[in-house]
Amino acid sequence: MNRELRTVRLNIMNITPESVKELLASPDFSDRLRGINQLRELEPAVAFPLLEPVINDGNARVRYAAISQMDTLGGQDLQATATILRDRLLNDPEPDVQAAAADAIGALQLTEAFEDLQQVYQSTSEWLVQFSIIAMLGEFGDPRGFEMLQEAIASDNELLKTTAIASFGELGDDRAVPLLIPFATNPDWQIRHRVAQALQRLGGSEASSTLEVLAKDPVEQVAQAAKLSE
Repeated sequence: MNRELRTVRLNIMNITPESVKELLASPDFSDRLRGINQLRELEPAVAFPLLEPVINDGNARVRYAAISQMDTLGGQDLQATATILRDRLLNDPEPDVQAAAADAIGALQLTEAFEDLQQVYQSTSEWLVQFSIIAMLGEFGDPRGFEMLQEAIASDNELLKTTAIASFGELGDDRAVPLLIPFATNPDWQIRHRVAQALQRLGGSEASSTLEVLAKDPVEQVAQAAKLSE
């Protein structure tokens, strides 16, 4: 067996709840980060209670790493997870942590946090936080997200606009079709590509007419995306 591979396997075998707990309690933030990463080697039911104490760590990198694991571990206690994620979304001073909380809320479909997401989106000036909220609204599946996407698609921020187009497709609300059609002639081919993908998800005669036009787009990626609906 390769020596490096053997060393990795031995290290994994040496990971126990006790060893991880010791790392998480270390005054050295790099140890705490290592402990959070090692939680992946433990059973979720064991890892979740060990993760909770570092959610409010004084180091932003540690908080970010901890929140980023909530989408896989949070299912162990959805009520506690919702409380944690809503608190970090609303109150964490670091945009990276807020964005990670929004991502996890979407992945776990914690719809009780919708009003918090709406509040943060409307009040923050941090594009990363806004982007994370708009990006998760599609898979979130809450119809109340339509108005936020409608606002984002009219944004001057091109990233938010493109992300909103994709999320409209995932949300599956056909009211988005007339909002998307004007972007089928956008000079940015990546926006046209997202429009083609969204319209084929949404369907309907109005969407089909626009997809027929996009199927003749000079950019191959756009044309192929539009033809997939045929």
